[in-house]
Amino acid sequence: MIQKPFRHSLELLQSGQQPNGGFPYLPGEKARPDATAWTIMALFSYAFDYESCNRGRAYLASQQANDGRVSISPSHPEASWPTPLAIFAWEGVSQYQEAQSRAIDYLIGFTGQHFPNPDPSIIGHDTAITGWPWIADTHSWVIPTALALMALHKVGLGTHPRAIAGQQMLINRQLPSGGWNYGSTTVFNRELHPLPECTAIALQALAGHTAFHEIERSLQYISLELPHLRTPISLGWTLLCLGAWGLKPTNTEELVSACLQRQERYGSYALPSLALLLCGAKAQQGLYSLFPASQPQPPASFAHHQ
Repeated sequence: MIQKPFRHSLELLQSGQQPNGGFPYLPGEKARPDATAWTIMALFSYAFDYESCNRGRAYLASQQANDGRVSISPSHPEASWPTPLAIFAWEGVSQYQEAQSRAIDYLIGFTGQHFPNPDPSIIGHDTAITGWPWIADTHSWVIPTALALMALHKVGLGTHPRAIAGQQMLINRQLPSGGWNYGSTTVFNRELHPLPECTAIALQALAGHTAFHEIERSLQYISLELPHLRTPISLGWTLLCLGAWGLKPTNTEELVSACLQRQERYGSYALPSLALLLCGAKAQQGLYSLFPASQPQPPASFAHHQ
């Protein structure tokens, strides 16, 4: 049985669906692929409204370009970072297998600008390792790389050279003290600060494919940050990544309920943020466990290494 605060949030997501099947970032706005994909994942994982999910998937298919990409809008085809989200929304639905396959082919062939680092004392990370960018013809960063990597892992392409490179890129962008930010490590030999949401999404992407000792400091960082997280994006991704590493907190529902209650003071959350938070609450073993056919590879337990 779905608890009342969660049910209310699912009903709010459901009510945002537009005649074309898509969901907006905020009520009253035009539909967006990222908001649609996250809403599908939330509604589907709670078995709340399969018909709305089907209409949402059809909307995503209508937004797919001939080369397989799903961009944030037709007027901005260079911003194709929602493509991995569409791959998740289509997962396990035979009707959209062809659309999903084209999206995967696009991801494999899509890369940002990479080049030898002329001076590591200025920019600390390896600029030559191939990842994924937010926008075409720009440098790769943590969040779009993590999203693409998760999509490839979910469809069984974790050993593909592009996936291997993506893992190497994320490890290289990890801060020496632990954690990730948008994608830089040091600038003029000064270490930058980590961000919870960037750290969490990178840890989710690496779960099951990376040795514990390589990310131990980052897991410690995000575990210490958890009690202080108040926003749906940072909390949602943190719950997902901790579940993926076998560390799902026992007070998850309490944390999520408190986050939902903050809307009474600060206003309603954007639909994709709300959907992400609900997915974080639902998933017991990380993002992949939201899908019925998922058989996530259990990573080494954090407790085992204490």
